[in-house]
Amino acid sequence: MDANGVGSEAETRKGGARRWSLRTAYALRQASRVAWFAAHGEVAQAITRRIVRRSSGEQPASARPAGSGPARETPDLLRLFGQIGALFRRDLANVEAGHYPLPDGEFGSPMAFLDLSRRFLADVPKVARRRLDGAHQEVFETDPDAARGLPRYYRQNFHFQTDGWLSAESARIYDFQVEVLFKGATAAMRRQALVPLSRIARRTDQRRLAYADIACGTGGLLAPALKAFPALKGTGVDLSQAYLDEAWRRLPVRSCRRACFVTAPAEALPFADASLDVLSTVYLFHELPPKIRRQAVAEFARVLKPGGQVIFADSLQSGDEPENDGLLELFPELFHEPYYRSYLEEDLDVIFAAHGLARIS
Repeated sequence: MDANGVGSEAETRKGGARRWSLRTAYALRQASRVAWFAAHGEVAQAITRRIVRRSSGEQPASARPAGSGPARETPDLLRLFGQIGALFRRDLANVEAGHYPLPDGEFGSPMAFLDLSRRFLADVPKVARRRLDGAHQEVFETDPDAARGLPRYYRQNFHFQTDGWLSAESARIYDFQVEVLFKGATAAMRRQALVPLSRIARRTDQRRLAYADIACGTGGLLAPALKAFPALKGTGVDLSQAYLDEAWRRLPVRSCRRACFVTAPAEALPFADASLDVLSTVYLFHELPPKIRRQAVAEFARVLKPGGQVIFADSLQSGDEPENDGLLELFPELFHEPYYRSYLEEDLDVIFAAHGLARIS
């Protein structure tokens, strides 16, 4: 075999070894995430059941007897884990295709991770008691000053969570709570929004790309976007100053100079007309009233440049995956989601088309 042949064979072996190493690292990380967050879910359910047994009040949806739940069948755990496995395979394929780097831990050091575990478990009884009582107006009723100036639809305890979205503690544990709910798959779901952003960034000078993430929360999409595209600058927009402060705290130093954060609602964006090339919004629309959804889309259309794009990620809707329809029915009962049912039947294409925005994919 000639030298070129030997070199080619060696490169092939190296490529195979790198691919095997990447896949192994990914599999170990995701398996440990699923085990960790699923275990927390089991503990949280056990705590909730104990509180329900001790209470003489009305049982919450999670403790109701069989037959009082959703009208449609819900997928069993085996099918749910199968869906999570399919998501992880797609996530890994995106890494191998170069859309974004291999994900690392978003919760900081092991000590920080354990501290979040402690905080999460300490909050579970509070959430369980609110669910039992149907309490979701604490933010509005007990601390009106903290929510002053915010839209009425926002001033409530979404998901029965402590302080709604209006405290540093809520911001600190929220992502951990959501990962427990989705058994460690939330970050991978959110990363799917990086794929269209990657395609845009590949054909554009990243330094000139005007990008904003609307309802950015603690930076769950903006932070990995800045990591994946090292010349990209981005603006995070959210109604919660506490969550924006947490987003800033979590940003790696190398990303801080390329990020800025603004407190504003999606229906009144702080950007000039035709000023953005791309904007993203993840898990926002199911938490907006129908009227506000339409106002938000009008704002998207206003701030986008001609040819600009919206990257939209949110919950499934009724009929998207029929086997999950029962879960979609159950979700707003278990987790205070006042606008979710209207979202399930919302024709998003019609809303966007009314403002000149057509689905690309």
